[in-house]
Amino acid sequence: MSVESSVAKLAQAWVAFALAGAAAGALAQAYPAKVIRVINPAAPGGNSDILFRLLQPKMSEALGQPLVMDYRSGAGGIIGVELTSRAPADGYTTALVAASFLINPAVRAKLPYDTLKDFTPLGLIVDLPAGFMVHPSMPVKTVKEMITLAKTRPGQILYSTSGAGAIGHMAAELFNAMAGVKLVHVPYKGAGPSVIDLIAGHVQTTFVSLPLVVGHVQTGRLRILAQCGERRFETLPDVPTMQEAGVPGFVVSSGFSFIGPAGMARPVAEKLNSALAQAVRDPANRKQLIAQAADPIGNSIDEHAAFMKAEVAKWTRVAKQANIRVD
Repeated sequence: MSVESSVAKLAQAWVAFALAGAAAGALAQAYPAKVIRVINPAAPGGNSDILFRLLQPKMSEALGQPLVMDYRSGAGGIIGVELTSRAPADGYTTALVAASFLINPAVRAKLPYDTLKDFTPLGLIVDLPAGFMVHPSMPVKTVKEMITLAKTRPGQILYSTSGAGAIGHMAAELFNAMAGVKLVHVPYKGAGPSVIDLIAGHVQTTFVSLPLVVGHVQTGRLRILAQCGERRFETLPDVPTMQEAGVPGFVVSSGFSFIGPAGMARPVAEKLNSALAQAVRDPANRKQLIAQAADPIGNSIDEHAAFMKAEVAKWTRVAKQANIRVD
């Protein structure tokens, strides 16, 4: 190849690069030009619905366009998530997904999408910290005491969950593995019934989202040994994390993620992420989130991508060790 032709090809490459950059810039300036759909794989009235309604006004204000929720519940969230994966990656279809989004790859043999390849991370919205709860009749007040007791009663202490493969099930099996104990799983059809039976004393313990049990802790109907986030939760500042309480490395996130289809242009993704971060960090919104026992996050696209990868890897290890399958 001659020097002239090499120079010409290099020049063409630089022109193409410049044109691509200009196109991306123009796209970012034009976006958004219409309503943005937010697919919710859950039914109306749940945590995700409450969360969206709180953040929606500030996000719409930042983007200059309304965001409208589209409920597509069913199959443990898979129906709505699959719909998101197949949507055009133009920034006008997004989704609000719960922790099950990152657990499903670990506990389901087949999914109609690839959790880490078929989506654009747009930010972790909040973490709903889980609490390690026991019935007040249990003769333990710390996690270390619980571990000691459980080792003397292998297979005798029952824990309730909202169902097989749910976040509470995965958290308890992670605890079994890391603490070297054997708590026994009792699945229920929903978090509500599982908490009711714990209060009644039919089971002895559970790992459950704090918003569901903070009131019961305050009235003495349940005892909390630890919370499972990376740091102490502002609503319960005296409650240690599991790591502080004696199980190093034990962190369970029950986070809500904002995602879009794979292939979304970075400038568009950045606009959506920025709008989310502004809404989460708004002082009034932050105060309301904390009051509802939610830990505001609003992290970056790259931080969210790393979080997703780490969560899928962690739950895959737990599911394999505990032989957890839901299909």
